[in-house]
Amino acid sequence: MTMTVPLAALLGLGTAFGLVLVGIGHSGRQDGPAELDAPSWWSRLTSNRAPIDRRRLGSCVAAALVVAVLTRWPVAAGLAAVGAWVLPAVIGPDRDHARRVARIEAIATWTESLRDNLSGAAGLEQAIAASAIEAPERIRDEVTRLATRLRRSWRLTDALRAFAAELADPTADLVVAGLLMAARGSAGQLGEVLGELADSARAKVASRQRIAAGRKRNRTSARVIVGATLTMAGVLTLLNRGYLAPFDPSFGQLMLLASGACFAFAFWWLARLMRDRDTTRVLAGVAAPSETELVRS
Repeated sequence: MTMTVPLAALLGLGTAFGLVLVGIGHSGRQDGPAELDAPSWWSRLTSNRAPIDRRRLGSCVAAALVVAVLTRWPVAAGLAAVGAWVLPAVIGPDRDHARRVARIEAIATWTESLRDNLSGAAGLEQAIAASAIEAPERIRDEVTRLATRLRRSWRLTDALRAFAAELADPTADLVVAGLLMAARGSAGQLGEVLGELADSARAKVASRQRIAAGRKRNRTSARVIVGATLTMAGVLTLLNRGYLAPFDPSFGQLMLLASGACFAFAFWWLARLMRDRDTTRVLAGVAAPSETELVRS
């Protein structure tokens, strides 16, 4: 089966868009309790998701078009688009780990600042307001909103629950749990508790750094496999096109799709092994602010 370049490009572009949209639709899904007035399928698909990176999406489409023009294989174009979307997260730098570690370090620093402010403040609310002035950059917005809510006469417990919901971090949940106990009248030795929580957070950072060092071997192996595979495919496509002729018919495209699925499963499993799993949140079931509180904020 011989395809013209425009037809191959069109099929590759359509396949690329379809596969990328399927990947976006199945990522980051959050299950919630069933409600009588269920939202539409489109609202469920687009809610609770980070905005799509247009530059990343454009690179996927560009990769699909280039591969479609060079190979005239729609399946290869689709696989190139999926690879351009997924592989940077597998073989690239672990930015998610860096963000998590920076967030935990910021929480530890803020906890120590709050502990130090307790000695010179008139109460916990005043100590929180003082800590917001020099809060770490990673959590400055959340701490500032917490102080603002307290100035707007929010109840301390409600403001702390909203603060925990915004941070959505297990380490922050432990700190907020200690503050909630203090707000309910169990403020004895709160400074010592906050100091121990800060030390625990820094120990968690050190543990994560050791784990990340071990995971670098997996990323190095993935880079070698991807580099060798892409280099071989590129050399054969440019210098020995006849060797790849069996992939031209429809059956060859099916075999190429099967091979791509095997690679996709392998990289999915590798990404699963390298995933940064965090501990379960302590306040996951009680930290969500109500709609009234969100309006007031």
